[in-house]
Amino acid sequence: MKILVVEDNLKLAKNLKEGLEQDGFAVDCIHDGLEAESRILINRNEYDVVVLDLMLPSKDGVDICLKWREEGVTVPVLMLTARDAIDEKVKGLTIGADDYLAKPFAFSELSARVSALLRRPVIAEPVVLRVGNITLDTTRHRVECNEKEVSLTLKEYMVLEYLMRHQGKIVTRDMLYDHAWDFADTAFSNTVNVHIKNIRQKLHHEGIYIQTIRGVGYKMEI
Repeated sequence: MKILVVEDNLKLAKNLKEGLEQDGFAVDCIHDGLEAESRILINRNEYDVVVLDLMLPSKDGVDICLKWREEGVTVPVLMLTARDAIDEKVKGLTIGADDYLAKPFAFSELSARVSALLRRPVIAEPVVLRVGNITLDTTRHRVECNEKEVSLTLKEYMVLEYLMRHQGKIVTRDMLYDHAWDFADTAFSNTVNVHIKNIRQKLHHEGIYIQTIRGVGYKMEI
């Protein structure tokens, strides 16, 4: 297995390289954003995982990852950042990063996360989802209805994306809750219903596409 470490802190990059090599991986290091972006675009199948720092010279990690995903690059990305803030985590994950690790971190945790990414099956999922006149661009985190942008909250976006990915299939409320909320959330029992209602109102078609399956959940279809 071969890993690319993109980190401009030379000492940290050296330590990560040595640690991952001790774990049995082949490791390359790049310290510049544009160089890393170009390397992956030219050699798409060279690496099994990329460890990508958020703050880099010439181009930051978010823009690099977004470019890769727009170009159809599916290599798993573990993003590193010194900014331990929820908005940075959400931003990184919504533009295509597969996992997120805030500095400082223990090398054992990074190693475990890299191993977890390597165990994931490679699934080529569409970047742009379409159901009827609704379009959802996962790289830009953008939703359009009748070619007009629709502003959704993060939870509304996550619920809609899940429904669109499971078009034509019944999705239970529990499935939606497990996807968009975690155990730390103190949401009310009807929170999924409320978000579905809000999505329908914002899409201006009163549930023509999001059908309610009584006592079960929802189904999205034309």
